[in-house]
Amino acid sequence: MTGRLWRNRDYMLLWGGQVVSTAGSAASAIVYPLLILALTDSPAAAGLAGALRALPYLVFSLPVGALIDRWDRKRVMILCDAGRALTAASIPLAMAFDALTLWQLYAATTIEGSLYVFFNIAEVAALPRVVGQGELPQAAAQNEAGFGAANIVGPSLGTFVYQTLGRAVPFVVDAVSYAVSIASLAAIRSEFRSAPAVVERHLGKEIADGLRWLWNRPLIRYMAFLTGATNLVAAATPLLIIVLARQLGATDVEIGVVFSIAGIGGILGSVVGGGIERRFSFGQVVVAIIWVDAVLVALYAVAPTFWMLAVLCAGTSMTGPIYNVVQFSYRLALIPDALQGRVNSTFRLLAFGLLPVGSALSGWLIERFGAAHAVAVFACWLLILALMTSGNRHVRDAPPIAKVEAR
Repeated sequence: MTGRLWRNRDYMLLWGGQVVSTAGSAASAIVYPLLILALTDSPAAAGLAGALRALPYLVFSLPVGALIDRWDRKRVMILCDAGRALTAASIPLAMAFDALTLWQLYAATTIEGSLYVFFNIAEVAALPRVVGQGELPQAAAQNEAGFGAANIVGPSLGTFVYQTLGRAVPFVVDAVSYAVSIASLAAIRSEFRSAPAVVERHLGKEIADGLRWLWNRPLIRYMAFLTGATNLVAAATPLLIIVLARQLGATDVEIGVVFSIAGIGGILGSVVGGGIERRFSFGQVVVAIIWVDAVLVALYAVAPTFWMLAVLCAGTSMTGPIYNVVQFSYRLALIPDALQGRVNSTFRLLAFGLLPVGSALSGWLIERFGAAHAVAVFACWLLILALMTSGNRHVRDAPPIAKVEAR
């Protein structure tokens, strides 16, 4: 099955372009908090930048999902990448004129986050158009492997060029990576949606259709809430790791290496994700992952060195792709193509809605109480989720995907 994916020209173009783009984004993403900490020495200010990047999901997800089902998804993705490239390039341009301010960084991260909402919903809806339904689990696993590799290279590359070549260079790398993505998308031959039916359009009704579809499926509904609740911790983690690693004596380059080691865990998770999806039930995988995450996050606070912190991060990074492969392929196989944008936008509104809360809360807790206390708060949150998920019958009794038909 994997060999067929490698011979699928359009899938490989989509996959390759997004791997390069993800590496560029990872190179600049780690630099944002480092740059803001250098300018302000405030974890709260750095946390606010992360919150602003995630906030557009709360504002745009539902209408964007309905609009994506109307629009040419490929064109949307190309325009979003062009906008993100210009936004990333504006930062080194401001640095060249010694005009960079905290407010520009806030504006840049908000714009990039807004365009990402459009791009991401279009990308998710496009995947079933370039691979068959039976290949979705392997495609999801290969995506996670590629993105995991990008997240190994990106942070180390970003912090290395930030510390050795200049603070502007990671943003140049990010802008170039978006250009590569644009070229790969332009070369894809497949259409990214079915032929649209000739019907009267009503945005409110279309949004309601997506909401209704998701809400009437208790398992998918719970998974959206669970993903959102765990993503709150995921959004808090980068700043926590940066501050904890600094307290343990890590330099900026070594912090990048910590994140790259975490990326190795992501690669391992993506490699085994497809096999785990076939070997174990949906419920077994989901419940086990939440419990493992709760334990590993709690151990962040007692890591004796930043190298041990990196190993723990690799553990939590390994569970993420496994979880994503299982729930993502399950969900995509169930959603009718005509509803992909709307249902996925609804799911992502719930799944990503707490990202700004996690980022802002992380910065506030660190500045007010210290990193160790912040870790304790987030570990307790995961423990509560693990108990809830263990008791949820829809998760425990979810049927194999082959026995479920899309409605």
